[in-house]
Amino acid sequence: MKRLAIFLKSYIRECILAPLFKLLEASFELLVPLIMASIIDSGIGGGNNAYIIKMGLLLVALAAIGFGASCAAQYFAAKAAIGFSTELRSALLKKLQTLSYSELDSIGSSALITRMTSDVDQAQNGVNQVLRLLLRSPFVVFGAMLVAFTIDTKCALIFLAVIAALCLVVFSIIFITLPMHTEVQHGLDGVTAKTRENLNGVRVLRAFTCEAEEETEFEHRNERLTALQLKVGRISSMLNPITLFIVNIAIIALIWTGAIRVNIGALTQGEVVALYNLMSQILIELIKMANLIITMTRSAACAKRCAGLFDIQSTRLSGSETPSDAAPHGSVEFRGVSFTFPDGSAPAIEGISFYAAPGETIGIIGGTGAGKSTIINLIPGFYPATSGSVYIDGLDVKQFEPSALNARIGIVPQKAMLFEGSIRSNLLMGNAHASEELLLDSLITAQALEIVESKPNGLDERVEQGGRNFSGGQKQRLTIARALVKQPEILILDDSASALDYATDAKLRMAIRSMKSSPTTFIVSQRAASIRYADKIIVMDDGKLVGIGKHDELLKNCSVYREIYSSQFSDDGGTV
Repeated sequence: MKRLAIFLKSYIRECILAPLFKLLEASFELLVPLIMASIIDSGIGGGNNAYIIKMGLLLVALAAIGFGASCAAQYFAAKAAIGFSTELRSALLKKLQTLSYSELDSIGSSALITRMTSDVDQAQNGVNQVLRLLLRSPFVVFGAMLVAFTIDTKCALIFLAVIAALCLVVFSIIFITLPMHTEVQHGLDGVTAKTRENLNGVRVLRAFTCEAEEETEFEHRNERLTALQLKVGRISSMLNPITLFIVNIAIIALIWTGAIRVNIGALTQGEVVALYNLMSQILIELIKMANLIITMTRSAACAKRCAGLFDIQSTRLSGSETPSDAAPHGSVEFRGVSFTFPDGSAPAIEGISFYAAPGETIGIIGGTGAGKSTIINLIPGFYPATSGSVYIDGLDVKQFEPSALNARIGIVPQKAMLFEGSIRSNLLMGNAHASEELLLDSLITAQALEIVESKPNGLDERVEQGGRNFSGGQKQRLTIARALVKQPEILILDDSASALDYATDAKLRMAIRSMKSSPTTFIVSQRAASIRYADKIIVMDDGKLVGIGKHDELLKNCSVYREIYSSQFSDDGGTV
């Protein structure tokens, strides 16, 4: 939690006022036993009704002031805790945006979701509890002990022994349960991962009737998490009964000792009642402290997981240079590039070299897992090359200033992704100041104008989360239009026309080539027809570049390309 305390710097006033108001409430609470002793000894014992009423009204006033102080403390603690979690989530999101694909792949989306939700919530709860109880409970416990010493030293020694015993119990349980809470959160990661996988693949699971197997796997993970939670819960639950046992034994000893002291005239009846009330206050506060410590232990484990994200060293581009104005804008060159995924045992691509001149159309084709998407992910620096270099406009992408590089590249990923909002808000993501004319031109080029015209609200038609109110082909065309609105110098289409029919795919390619300032276009596709008329075709096989050239050249010289083409086209040139 110490490392995350920086997110409370905007709430220093609240962090000071919340404990102070709680201490004010606790101070009034410590006065109550003394007033009760005075009422018993001076009021009831002396038959002074006026004194009893006077002291009773004082108790009511203390209760009212204490209630007001408690409400104020709760308000300031809640404000600081919510502000803390808001700033922590924002910082975590910013950190995630700085990570490369390599770090995101190694952490896993499910673990990130857990950190952004459950872990932050637990840390927020810990901040709230700490501000309200961390000072108040010890203050009451040790304050009650000091007040007991002012009443009777011999009886107060019982308080001292109780507090020492309880501290031993509390810190022993903390030491045992702290690593367990971290293990519980890791178990929650596993359940979240399986839940996310099942929800995303529900159609596939039903198609292959794998529901029973997935339910069994989910139950296994859930049972493991439940077992972990029960284990830590059983140990934590021992705190309250042990605390109650120790304090009740202390109360018995206190009453026994107090009775003897009253008989010999060393104590009054009111003072014995005051000592009993002070012991009861200690009991209540120690139970609160026990629960606080359990919460703090859980919060500390979650905060450690959140802080761990900030320790990750990003391999994302962080250069500061930009190409000279004389550089060929839109050129891409690979020089002996190899890349191995962080957990990979073999290179995903190896020894890739080629040059794409500005305005050229480059087709990339190959079998599944041949390394096509890996190549285009290296162009914008999503992954850092393991060896070799990637050059954009003559400058190594590792030296490129990130925002300048992003401004040059428009990407349409394999999975078409639209965000909740409107068609307009999605199109403006890459160019917030795009004109209506530019939006219209981009839609026309992407063959998506008919989609907008068919909607009653046009560009302002609502897009639901993930674009689920659009078909696969509609989403692909809209994501292509979004990339074109950016007016990129380099356009990457990563198998982004797979849901389009052949005619629409052909119209799209022709429209892109006929643009006034035609970008350097990379088309990754499984279809030979989609890249047939490209200026260069790169043929990949098992991570290696096995052919590069035009369609006719590759049919003669590249067996892999000839095999792909033959499997999709008949001898007379028609599709199979």
